[in-house]
Amino acid sequence: MILVTGGMGYIGSHTVVELQSEGYEVAIIDNLSNSSITVLDGIEAITGQRPFFEQLDLREKSKLQDFFAKYGNIEGVIHFSASKAVGESVKKPLLYYENNLNALVYLLQELLKKSKANFIFSSSCTVYGQADELPITEGAPVKPAESPYGNTKQIGEEIIQDICNVNPNLSAIALRYFNPIGAHPSAQIGEFPLEVPQNLVPFITQTAIGLRKQLSVFGNDYPTTDGTCIRDYIHVVDLAKAHVVSLQRLLENKNDGNYEVFNLGTGKGSSVLEVIQSFERVSGEQLNFKIMNRRRGDVVQAYADTTKANKILRWISKYSLDDAMRSAWEWEKKIRNSN
Repeated sequence: MILVTGGMGYIGSHTVVELQSEGYEVAIIDNLSNSSITVLDGIEAITGQRPFFEQLDLREKSKLQDFFAKYGNIEGVIHFSASKAVGESVKKPLLYYENNLNALVYLLQELLKKSKANFIFSSSCTVYGQADELPITEGAPVKPAESPYGNTKQIGEEIIQDICNVNPNLSAIALRYFNPIGAHPSAQIGEFPLEVPQNLVPFITQTAIGLRKQLSVFGNDYPTTDGTCIRDYIHVVDLAKAHVVSLQRLLENKNDGNYEVFNLGTGKGSSVLEVIQSFERVSGEQLNFKIMNRRRGDVVQAYADTTKANKILRWISKYSLDDAMRSAWEWEKKIRNSN
């Protein structure tokens, strides 16, 4: 059995689908703080199988211990449970340190009780900050974090690496994502922020559907091709498949050492305006957006060198930016019951 913490969330639910599609038995832990119980229906509609689900907050140590006592056959853990809004983390740093770090420690403590444990950590390209060179390789220096959220990802990686250094029974892979977007092609699951979106694509689709009045584009005077910030946008299904490949690597003992790091992206940067143009192209909608002043803390450009993941994991992103924007729009229309 594979445990997916935060498996009801955006990336987690897509990963559960890919795991079940590969024949894995899956258990999900989620406190439903930023997700809905209806996600289980979407997963079941796609795969024909309903994963085991326990509503549980990982910060409740005794309940987590009870869970591991109940499910004694867990072979691997994919850990998504974390608060993830950069702006919110600046306002509520203690919440982020408690939720993202305490929960990680409690989870690792349970894994160390096993004779062999395999762990996939949901990390982020935020650890690189504004990289000195592009594209960004795994060897790029980790920069001082711009936010408490980014800091929890850096510290999380350090905690895991420290434990792997002294516990040969734990094997771990940290996956540093760039910018996940899109939805499952079935439109059964997708990104569904419960509050105002913190990410570009759901804000685009919510603006197009009429839920938001206007999209703000923060800055058009950056040193880029069109003056807007550039990011590496990866389809969430590609991202989910990379988790399955990484898990298989650990289960088959193919890892080089018991701690590895991989970038996950497309290797191509797209500007904010290019993402908007892609959406308008695939949807036929004209988006209401306005250029605003720069936003403090925004990195100018970030896109991945994916050579390591391509060669070692034998994984490569397959979906285009248009594919991702089309799937995001179909998902938005479905959840708003619009035709």
